[in-house]
Amino acid sequence: MDIEKELKEEVVQITKDFDKLIPDNILELLIKYSLSFLMAILIFVIGKWFASKVVKILGTVLKKAGVESTLVRFLQNIVYYVLITVIVLAALNKIGVETTSFIAILGAAGLAVGLALKDSLNNFASGVMIILFRPFKAGDSVNAGGVSGTVTEVTIFNTVFLTADNQRIIVPNGAITKGSITNVNANSTRRVDLVIGISYEDNIKKVKEILTNIINNNPKILLDKPVSINVAELADFSVNLSINVWVNTGDYGSVKAELLETIKTTFDEVGISIPYPKQDVYQYSKN
Repeated sequence: MDIEKELKEEVVQITKDFDKLIPDNILELLIKYSLSFLMAILIFVIGKWFASKVVKILGTVLKKAGVESTLVRFLQNIVYYVLITVIVLAALNKIGVETTSFIAILGAAGLAVGLALKDSLNNFASGVMIILFRPFKAGDSVNAGGVSGTVTEVTIFNTVFLTADNQRIIVPNGAITKGSITNVNANSTRRVDLVIGISYEDNIKKVKEILTNIINNNPKILLDKPVSINVAELADFSVNLSINVWVNTGDYGSVKAELLETIKTTFDEVGISIPYPKQDVYQYSKN
């Protein structure tokens, strides 16, 4: 009997304790938290729709402004995930979750990631500058970052070059922006500059006439632009003449090679010598 009485007392005590845990306004609290939970879901759904619309509008505006498609997609992703983060924090705050600690954690994580990816972020920032300011574009012949070649692709983190001997070189954007950039194709025309040495015994006037005839007979040279043939230097062993002509950028290499070959063969035919230190050559061959 004593055991039965003790069990009944225990049951009564447990029931009382349990009743204390259940607040009197449980129905009111359930309604309140249910509404908060529904509001949080509504904030997330509407916020996600709003973020998508903002990103779409941003993409349209940037494309109309002529921003590179690679940068447009990247900026759209950044804006979208930033907005989603804000929306999630707002939804959590609505159901009573303290978001201050989350913001502090995100800040610390961002700092840690920034320090760990310092070089990558530098390349990213350089890529944004290249895409925005466009010192070159795909298809241009460029000297940058210690590499000379044709640009085949410009991405956020690196630039891809194709060299004249068909090598594919990937250069980090940070290496490109920290030095000088030479864009060979930036302008439609280029000047070909040559220096040709003749003997002191040769007639300068006659040589100028020959060079003028060679230039006039090359159809790739732009004769509507200034052409100059002048004495550049009275050197130790030669009279150096500077030749300056203009060509279309795409013809630069071929015209320079054609002029050099034609000048040499023509000088050989008419007996004009191009001086060189014969004694040094003789001694080198003898040794």
